[in-house]
Amino acid sequence: MTNVLLCGGSGTRLWPLSRTLFPKQFVPLFEGRSLFEETVNRNAPFCDSFTVVTNEELQFMALAQFENVAENRNVQSILEPVGRNTAPAIALAAFAAKSSDEILFVTPTDHKIGSLDAYLRAVNAGTEAAMRGKLVTFGIVPRYPETGYGYIECDMTKELIDDVFGVSSFKEKPDKNLAASYISKGNYYWNSGIFMFKAGIFLEELSVYRPDIFQASKTAFETHCRFSIGKCRGLTISHDAMMSIPSESIDYAVMEKSSTVATVVSEFEWNDLGSFDALYELLPKDENNSTVDSNLMSFESTDNLVISSKRKIVLLNVHDSIVIDTADALLVASRGSSQQVKTVVDTLKKGDANDFALTSLHTTVFRPWGYFTVLESHDGFKIKKTVVKPHTRLSLQTHMHRSEHWVVVRGRADVTIGEKISTVQPNESVFIPVGVAHRLGNSANEELVIIETQVGDYIGEDDIVRIEDDYLR
Repeated sequence: MTNVLLCGGSGTRLWPLSRTLFPKQFVPLFEGRSLFEETVNRNAPFCDSFTVVTNEELQFMALAQFENVAENRNVQSILEPVGRNTAPAIALAAFAAKSSDEILFVTPTDHKIGSLDAYLRAVNAGTEAAMRGKLVTFGIVPRYPETGYGYIECDMTKELIDDVFGVSSFKEKPDKNLAASYISKGNYYWNSGIFMFKAGIFLEELSVYRPDIFQASKTAFETHCRFSIGKCRGLTISHDAMMSIPSESIDYAVMEKSSTVATVVSEFEWNDLGSFDALYELLPKDENNSTVDSNLMSFESTDNLVISSKRKIVLLNVHDSIVIDTADALLVASRGSSQQVKTVVDTLKKGDANDFALTSLHTTVFRPWGYFTVLESHDGFKIKKTVVKPHTRLSLQTHMHRSEHWVVVRGRADVTIGEKISTVQPNESVFIPVGVAHRLGNSANEELVIIETQVGDYIGEDDIVRIEDDYLR
């Protein structure tokens, strides 16, 4: 069985924790673990291999987190230059499967799941149904009339095996009254967006009901480029080939049309973590029923969600509030209003370059060679702390608008500036003029830390021309 890990989406409703280039599935929200890591760890006992469907910007973050919990397991990446929804993403994974009989267990990586014994029972039931040629969905037993989820109507007269039933219809997100009526009928379940089927069966059904998606995905797969960078291997799809695939969800493309669909009635705890209100319900609470945070001091304050990256947060007579404090943005909202955070993000995206940057990047940005943290940024200059992992190096590159000054504070830097190659020790520095090719590397066994000062008329991260890159960017 191959676990297809879907890593699309930007999690805008969890801003400022979640950003386009650091979406919610990678944020370490639960005792230092991310939802992505929890997904891999949960599925590793019964999956032989993993396929990560993501984009070039996120692939190395996904690989790094994958190795945190499943080192030395078989994993490949499928890199989409642009998202075209779940049907094409899953089709590409199916074409990349080891055989047409390979079972694909398709899971989003931004869901919080509990009750692992119940989860395992559901997976086992789904596996048996998939082996029988079914397109399997997982319907979650609803706990209340939720209006933010789609529903699956099961035909309880058609029981394939224990807890697996036929499907009468799929329902869009209902209003509250309709959701309540679904709950009262007893055969409606939350649509989890988790699927299981043989790769060949899915492709056959896709070719029947959406031959345009099938053919365009097949063409994109057949013209892909394979890559292998260190432990990361996989395939990348060209932008034109990806854009030629119609954008559609697996529900609309196949599941709502096929006669081979079955649903596992599932009783495990499930939450798609679509808002801070949902996150509040999942995090541990203190004696004031506020979320536990080492930076929180609370006085006569109750029922608050508080997450702070560094600063002390003091609440005095504050109730039912959301306080999310990151290095570059602070969100304060009333609990119950967090679905409106998406509107905030949409507004920031329409603002100036600084506002837009708040939606895409944190002050700490992860790269395949390590990470950097922006310490200070103003018109004309930026100061960064850059950490380079052992035995890695940045690309050979130039900048058209800025010069750089590097000071080594820990480790030993291998520095290329033009034709000159040198080793720079702690408390030593180098200067890189505008337009000169340069490279920073770390051939030692310990991390390299430098303080970098950029000066120029433009200091955006996109002012970079890569001449040579170990990561094929």
